[in-house]
Amino acid sequence: MNLIEYADREMLAIDLADKLASELRASLDSHDRVTLAVPGGTSPGPVFDALCGVRLDWGRVDVMLTDERWVPTDHERSNTRLLRQRLLTDRASDARLVPLYADARQPEDVLAEIELEIKPRLPLNVVLLGMGADMHTASIFPGADLLAEALASDAPVLLPMRAPGAPEPRITITAHVLNGALAKHLLIFGSEKRDALEKARTLSPEEAPIAAVLDGMTVHWAE
Repeated sequence: MNLIEYADREMLAIDLADKLASELRASLDSHDRVTLAVPGGTSPGPVFDALCGVRLDWGRVDVMLTDERWVPTDHERSNTRLLRQRLLTDRASDARLVPLYADARQPEDVLAEIELEIKPRLPLNVVLLGMGADMHTASIFPGADLLAEALASDAPVLLPMRAPGAPEPRITITAHVLNGALAKHLLIFGSEKRDALEKARTLSPEEAPIAAVLDGMTVHWAE
């Protein structure tokens, strides 16, 4: 794990966007298409704002979420909505969104068809992850109903996930698929999450799911 500390969040957002763009360009040199997987939530918004204006052959970039809340894409809690508003705009509007949600009552009803769209795009070229203060990443939560399956080396690409404190079902890319990415970045803000990350390094993935994907990770932190 490589930790980069920034003087402020604005500097982090600009530098991280530049790193992601550089890695995507490098991948485009040797692949017809490349895949960028990103988190939802509030933290990556400023990174998306910086990244969407970068000069890049966005028409050859597939963008997907690392996880999604099972709500309609126009819902205020939808990560897909965030992507469309903050990343898939400006120059990045030419990128192709690979959906992690379909109109169904629960993720199990459409899991297989969503996975069919993702499998041809593996391994992921560049992954950006977030982490909660509870040390979850993507929607791999401590105490989740399918936690052991999501951490297994032979896990499927996607799993539905339900966890204490999560108000709706989730769908998540599993740990071994995230780990298989050619480049991995973790974005965290604040002392609470910095302390949680240090604690996670001493715990098992069952206790701290982020621990399952830290090998080879570049961590970007600002207060």
